[in-house]
Amino acid sequence: MFGRNKGGGFRIPPTLIVAVVMAGFALCKYYGQSSVNDITGEKQYIAMTPEQEIAMGLQSAPQMAQEMGGLSRNQQATAIVKRVGQKVVQTSAAVRTPYKYDFHLLADPETINAFALPGGQIFITEGLFFRLTEDGKNLSEDMLAGVLGHEVGHVVARHSAERLSQMELAQGLTGAVTMATYDPSNPNSGYIAQSVANMIQLKYGRDQELQSDYLGVRFMLEAGYDPEDLVHVMEILKQSSGPDRTPEFQSSHPDPENRKEAIEAAIQEWRGKLGK
Repeated sequence: MFGRNKGGGFRIPPTLIVAVVMAGFALCKYYGQSSVNDITGEKQYIAMTPEQEIAMGLQSAPQMAQEMGGLSRNQQATAIVKRVGQKVVQTSAAVRTPYKYDFHLLADPETINAFALPGGQIFITEGLFFRLTEDGKNLSEDMLAGVLGHEVGHVVARHSAERLSQMELAQGLTGAVTMATYDPSNPNSGYIAQSVANMIQLKYGRDQELQSDYLGVRFMLEAGYDPEDLVHVMEILKQSSGPDRTPEFQSSHPDPENRKEAIEAAIQEWRGKLGK
């Protein structure tokens, strides 16, 4: 707390001085590392290089596959995933990025998920892959391209590296706030700071998901796929999540209904830009 010293002036608590230094250091470190993304045109604050992202993804890929039941033994389905994924990359703006894209089908039949590691390692589970049908029987390659295009969007937009930098900043600012507000008589004095940091990270996640949908629409159109099928993917996600979904404001992913609206808007925008 603020108080007066013996001379009648205000005394600044040492913990507050330390907190200001901590916050300043975190902010300077974050904003001192910037680059412009060639595809999105955005200025990003990222410390990692693309080469480091690639190395991180390659190193993490085997462990991630193992945690989800290993790679699929269905050679035909695996070949489809790789073929569609590479077509999305090689015939779209994503080909101009330095990343080493590879697409993997995971053996997990229950989990409905797809995700991307830094640098281009992209995964989809059998649980999602075999639900990508329009008639309940035959696989829709357009829907698969929508899922993989979305994940390519994460890689192109450097979301993993961006998230790491944002988390580091949030941790630094949380430490500063905790130091400034610490009350030894109240063990929960740092709770508010941590809660704010957590909500900041969730917001970043939602924004990144929407941007990946936006980029996925672009890549689908450039590769000759129908982006309307990405809307159908949202319907599958909604059905699979059930009635007890986590409220959107507490989730790292936007609600599928809200994503559908954003995707429809992106389709109209990119059709106009690309003339398709």
